[in-house]
Amino acid sequence: MDTRNIDVSAQHADVAVADAPLLRIEAVSKKFGSFLAVDRLSLDIKAGEFFALLGPSGCGKTTLLRILAGFETPDEGRILLGGSDIAPVLPHERPVNMMFQNYALFPHLSVRENIAFGLKRAGMARAAIDTRVAEMVALVKLEGMEKRKPDQLSGGQKQRVALARSLARRPRVLLLDEPLAALDKKLRESTQQELMELQRRLGMTFIVVTHDQEEAMTMASRIGVMNAGRLEQVATPRDLYEAPASRWVAEFVGDVNLFDGDVTSHEHFRLVVATRDGGNIVVVEPRQVVTKSQVSVAIRPEKVKMSRRGSTPDAAGSQAINRLEGVVTDVSYLGGSTVYKIQLDTGAVVRSSVANTTRLDTDACSAGQRVVAWFSPDDCLVLER
Repeated sequence: MDTRNIDVSAQHADVAVADAPLLRIEAVSKKFGSFLAVDRLSLDIKAGEFFALLGPSGCGKTTLLRILAGFETPDEGRILLGGSDIAPVLPHERPVNMMFQNYALFPHLSVRENIAFGLKRAGMARAAIDTRVAEMVALVKLEGMEKRKPDQLSGGQKQRVALARSLARRPRVLLLDEPLAALDKKLRESTQQELMELQRRLGMTFIVVTHDQEEAMTMASRIGVMNAGRLEQVATPRDLYEAPASRWVAEFVGDVNLFDGDVTSHEHFRLVVATRDGGNIVVVEPRQVVTKSQVSVAIRPEKVKMSRRGSTPDAAGSQAINRLEGVVTDVSYLGGSTVYKIQLDTGAVVRSSVANTTRLDTDACSAGQRVVAWFSPDDCLVLER
């Protein structure tokens, strides 16, 4: 017998196991009456991943989360956790826990009692419960507050108690349903960083549902964008923003300028698109083959440069292939940047986001001024319609 072949086979098997996802969702569907909330959705999530489900209200993301938690039963499909089908497993018996949007704390129980509740239900010994609760209190930085009731806590402190209770049973997957929705902007930003640090320290798989794009892109290593019960795209935050898979994703994620038109020529690795408003836009040939003549050209506002007409644009502006002229119709100062809305001479409207790099911007434009806007063919994205 050739043991070398056995060793090689064993190595390949180990690699296959290591590459296998922790959570596999296979063609899961869920209906409520005639409404199809989740439509044959399939998704793999790796161990230790911080994954976000992003989408508009009613797209099915919370329904999917509740299916994973066991609070809803799928009409079709399988849910595999570590290779085992957990669809028939009761919620409290799954190695999965969920942190609810409203925190669902028991108002008559103290912080300590709220955290210990699930451990008592699981029949853990009192000494072990005391040890675990102390660990969780320290983990979420609530020392000294163990005896307080929920109505004696701030919104951020309640969120920490709910998080500690969700983590106390050491689930393999933690599900978070809009966990930061009730917090103000400053607290939400600091809590995002704390959640990311906590997830890294624990090495646990987190799945968060949110409609807040900035929140998803800040915290998650990958994002699944849902629409009408289906996944439109699964990608890293950068790829989702810079390379959306469809016009719908491009419009939903961040701000974007879109020009509809027809491909009129294709040469030297560039496409020329004749837009509906009578202009021409030159774009770098995309990696994927364009099979349709009708396309949309997408360009993010921060990639659109601009200057007052009559002033001297930089070298890129003066030689730009995609050079447009128009009038500023609206100026929105956002602190770190200023967004200009420009009515082009062709009739189209384009937005330009300019970073405020100095305290007093003497070159800032105002409404009514004529300007030149330009962008590079490399910064354009071609999306089939």
